[in-house]
Amino acid sequence: MQADYDRLRLLWPDHLGLARGKYLPKESAERGTAHCITLFSLGYDREMYPYDNSLFWKGLPDCDAHFDPEDVRPGWEERTAVAIPRLTREGQPVMMAPRNVLIEAVEAWRSHGLEPMVGLELEAFLFEPDGEGGWRPIGTPGHYVYGTGAAADPTGIIDEIMATSREVGFALESVNTEYDNGQFELTLSYADALKAADDAFLFKVMAQEIAMRRGYRLTFMGKPINERGGSGTHVNFSFNDGDGVNALHDESASDGLSELARAVIAGTLRHHVGMTALMAPTVNAYKRLQPGRLCGYWANWGYDHRGVTVRVPPARGAGTRLEHRMGDGTVNPHQAAATVLTAARLGYEKGYELPEVETLDCIEAASTDVVCPPSLKDALDALEEDTDLVEAVGPAFVDGFVTVKRAEWRRYETWTTDWEFDQYFPFH
Repeated sequence: MQADYDRLRLLWPDHLGLARGKYLPKESAERGTAHCITLFSLGYDREMYPYDNSLFWKGLPDCDAHFDPEDVRPGWEERTAVAIPRLTREGQPVMMAPRNVLIEAVEAWRSHGLEPMVGLELEAFLFEPDGEGGWRPIGTPGHYVYGTGAAADPTGIIDEIMATSREVGFALESVNTEYDNGQFELTLSYADALKAADDAFLFKVMAQEIAMRRGYRLTFMGKPINERGGSGTHVNFSFNDGDGVNALHDESASDGLSELARAVIAGTLRHHVGMTALMAPTVNAYKRLQPGRLCGYWANWGYDHRGVTVRVPPARGAGTRLEHRMGDGTVNPHQAAATVLTAARLGYEKGYELPEVETLDCIEAASTDVVCPPSLKDALDALEEDTDLVEAVGPAFVDGFVTVKRAEWRRYETWTTDWEFDQYFPFH
């Protein structure tokens, strides 16, 4: 889709899942621009936590952001186009950038003659001002799961998000309310892995900005409300062979799944514990990753079973896919897709044994005792211990991610929370 524009908005995902970038006048946009590479050491608190590849001690130099003219696409702001650049320094990819990690993950699969295909399901809560300087979920007394229409979307914001998506070229597969009041599921159409992640990344920015301009807040935070469920990012994936045929399908198998399908499921389960930090990258994410929450807590798989981490939906043939359900709502789509595809590739390359299919309910019991780590700190420890996964994802990326996230955990450990104040202040 061609874009007619006066300015270009460069947007790219950082290590925190934030959309960094610049506005560039059309006249100079094609030259690209530069950004300080050391921003990859920033935490949410805007403090820098140096590590070798962030080049903090070497003058905080630049990296380059370049794009191809054909990658320019219509934006959702007036007379503004959008492009996602590739970040390089001295001609080499900046490997702390999640998008570059995904590009490498895709290339690794292409070396095996397979093209990764991805579809992303996003969940989010819509909040409104509470009149006291804070936020509360929108009021939807007629809410029910799989709801549509005014009862589900009284503000009209979700309608506006859908309409804008059509205008700018985002292919939405479906939109509906989720289980909890004020929560929505927004599913983007299947595509090759990089396009799917690019679209999901830009879609999230667009959707949040539409809500903001109307005075609302659309949050992808994993567990924003104590008494309600959480929001995830589900990574659906498959692989096409050189003829464009879905390589996860085998019509001769009793369940329609190929040996490739079994191998990649085994890979994600073998690295279930190690990959958790990359899929659930915030302190809050572990409030969602709990048993019985249908969230990818256990290292298990099953046929059309929403209690497992790797669900095998019933479609076969060209529609055969796997759904990885662990991802937190805050995880950057590029990082989530790269992590799942990399763990899957290790299963394919190393021939891990596939555990037995899950037959228990996964509400009160599961057939495995391998589960997600209980906190971000434990998950970071597990990631570093999974040396095969670290090497495959990229040591430079993991080093930077772990450095910044350990600092995040230290801040959390020393922070007095509202819960602590409410519990103890009245009595002591």
